[in-house]
Amino acid sequence: MAEEMQAANRDAITPKGFELEAQRIGRLLRQDYSLGFVDIGGWDTHVNENGTLAANLDSLGRGIVSLSRELGSEWNNTVVVVVSEFGRTFKENGNKGTDHGHGSTYWLAGGSISGGRIIGRQQSVATATLFQNRDLPVLNEYRALLAAVMSGMWGLSPAQVEQVFPGPVETRSDLRLV
Repeated sequence: MAEEMQAANRDAITPKGFELEAQRIGRLLRQDYSLGFVDIGGWDTHVNENGTLAANLDSLGRGIVSLSRELGSEWNNTVVVVVSEFGRTFKENGNKGTDHGHGSTYWLAGGSISGGRIIGRQQSVATATLFQNRDLPVLNEYRALLAAVMSGMWGLSPAQVEQVFPGPVETRSDLRLV
């Protein structure tokens, strides 16, 4: 299982690695770049999720704090979007972990984010609302979130958003983020 989980990371930086590299990433964003992507692995928590997930979230949070410090006043013009390529099952497996699921949570951070709230479609978690009786359904599309961020930061028109995300992208007024 450990070998499969390592392969799933595709040599991506670990959450601890991100914590250590965030200062360098912030310097590059402040001096040379206006857009960046970081692939962070280590979230495949099939085994012992409790310990692994807590450590990963701590490192992710510390990395974002380090990034914000390095960016200085540019943090006010920065939006960090944390997106997972897949969710996790709601129910624990036999190894005290969770398996790949559907629904997920997206997080935003940045100096101009009006935070401290949960936005997007929500529903209560109950057996009747689980997708395939095992995990959270997809209620909010990541493309709508990214489109809202891009529109807010760069004033993209619907036609320009269509160039970035071809095809129908759900748009909602409650996703005004910046």
